[in-house]
Amino acid sequence: MSSATQPLQLQLDRARRAWRGSPLPRFLAWWAGELLALLPTRWRTLFGGSSAWHLLARAGDDWVLRRAGSTDLLARWHGQLDATDQQAALAQAVRGVDAEDLRVALCLSPADVLRARLLLPLAARDNLQQVGAFEMDRQTPFHVEQVRYDVRELPATAPAGRFAAELVVVPRSTLDPLLGQLTASGLQVDAVDVAVGADRLGANLLPVDLVPRRRHPRQRLNLVLAASALALLVLALLQFLHNRESALEQMRSEVEAMHADAQQVATLRQQLQDNAGAAGFLAERKRHTVPALAVLQDISQRLPATAWLERLSIDNSGQVGFQGQSPQAARLVDALKGSPVITDANFQGTIQVDPSTGKERFYMVAQLRKITDARPKAATAPAGGAP
Repeated sequence: MSSATQPLQLQLDRARRAWRGSPLPRFLAWWAGELLALLPTRWRTLFGGSSAWHLLARAGDDWVLRRAGSTDLLARWHGQLDATDQQAALAQAVRGVDAEDLRVALCLSPADVLRARLLLPLAARDNLQQVGAFEMDRQTPFHVEQVRYDVRELPATAPAGRFAAELVVVPRSTLDPLLGQLTASGLQVDAVDVAVGADRLGANLLPVDLVPRRRHPRQRLNLVLAASALALLVLALLQFLHNRESALEQMRSEVEAMHADAQQVATLRQQLQDNAGAAGFLAERKRHTVPALAVLQDISQRLPATAWLERLSIDNSGQVGFQGQSPQAARLVDALKGSPVITDANFQGTIQVDPSTGKERFYMVAQLRKITDARPKAATAPAGGAP
């Protein structure tokens, strides 16, 4: 391992330990087992997808192979057979196992291995191999150059600030001849471990340079499928956001249209109120204002038959002005007194005699009365009133 990749490897080791120490792997394993139990046997084999460990051990001059966790032998062949025959015997024994899932571990006898229990500080988790080399002289009678070793973390309880570990050591004089025989036979193993009953201990004494590099097409396929699923999930989320944005934009358009309609309705309501107010104002003013026809009728009835009007005007302030001729204009003020429609009748200007008619020309002004009830009726004029 180069110095450039060491920090990355340390980070990966920390991540693996944190993952193994969490309850999530056990939950996922239980969940996957429950799901697989629901599938038919053929599908269960197809979708199992886990490593199938097989244990290879030396029995005298023979090699024996069995599945991990089982005591039944799958194959047994002599170690002096031709390499092709040995490979064929191994292939025949694992014929039903997917090549990608197949894992072979060379299991040593417990009598050939030295195991020492260690209590290490937590900071040593990132350098177990270096710690093993440092502890080799203290825990074993061997030097590091004489052995193959591995340090594995134990799940046992330990004092605060420490963790339990185990140093597994095998002399190179014991392991290297076996590895040489396997290499000569063309057989590859994925780990070198110690047999514990029908299973393996869980250590790996195989040198790093002899670890086979396996291709994982299913893993690549799984990664592609996972990336595709992630991409589809992102696309689904983006589509969901797009739909929400579209729905929100449509709602905004509808709200703006409704706002415009509401504004138009408010404008029409205001216009209606203004028109109703104006109409009410006009009706109220008309109700409290004497009609011009009533004024004309009242004045005509009150003037004597010898007098007549030439002009009559009523302005917005309720002032009435009328001009005419009469033989005795000064008596007209008394004639207009008591009128229900006008009041304060007086002459404006001087009374002059018209030379053509010989009558007095006058101009009078008066003020309309303010009425609060029904419109006044024209007063009954004395007999012989002016038309």
